[in-house]
Amino acid sequence: MTAEERQRAIVGAARAAGSVEVTELARELGVAKETVRRDLRALEAHGLLRRTHGGAYPVESAGFETTLAFRSTMHVPDKRRIATAAAELTGDAETIFVDEGFTPLLIAESLPRNRPLTVVTASLAVAGTLAAVDGFTVLLLGGRVRGGTLATVDHWVTRMLSGFVIDLAFIGANGISREHGLTTPDPAVSEVKQRAVLAARRRVFVGVHTKFGVASFCRFAAVSDLDAIVTSTRLGAAEAHRYSLQGPQVIRV
Repeated sequence: MTAEERQRAIVGAARAAGSVEVTELARELGVAKETVRRDLRALEAHGLLRRTHGGAYPVESAGFETTLAFRSTMHVPDKRRIATAAAELTGDAETIFVDEGFTPLLIAESLPRNRPLTVVTASLAVAGTLAAVDGFTVLLLGGRVRGGTLATVDHWVTRMLSGFVIDLAFIGANGISREHGLTTPDPAVSEVKQRAVLAARRRVFVGVHTKFGVASFCRFAAVSDLDAIVTSTRLGAAEAHRYSLQGPQVIRV
């Protein structure tokens, strides 16, 4: 097996399982652990994987994106804490945009139920969760439905968003970095997120630690566009401070 074939196999395994370990890869590929580590360094340099202690996980890109069902199995306790903390930032907002994705879905479940809210979303899962809540008005942005994420995109969605002024937007992304801002693999999704950012008075990014330092294909906002970032304590305090220097409050839970 050539280095290219081996690296292709490593990327495939990481995308199928969600992560890979050096020891297991070395055994399966019949090579030394140091060879696997070299492969992981090369793949990280090409933006395909992010290394961790003893392994790596795949970076979402123009050619690869996880599904909503898969996201609901990864880092779930962290995501629940993040969602609860994010929902506490609702304050006196009366109109809220809730993005597609599993963490935003958990935010929808955590929104205060003691007063009326108007929720705008492109996520069928979010709309379904909130549609029956007394006092809530749910506006589902109509458009083409992406099967993997159960969210709508294209010009129907962006046209509706262009007509709104929203008090608060909870925004997700496939990656966030200090250099490239907030990114996502699909241009159609990027356009929806960008419109939501432009429409909102306050913008809160929500995401687990694995999103940080990652740049995907399409940039839709800068870190400085955000009012707050809510993530887990697995993002180091020093790195969180570097993000805060660009403007947003960084909340680690």
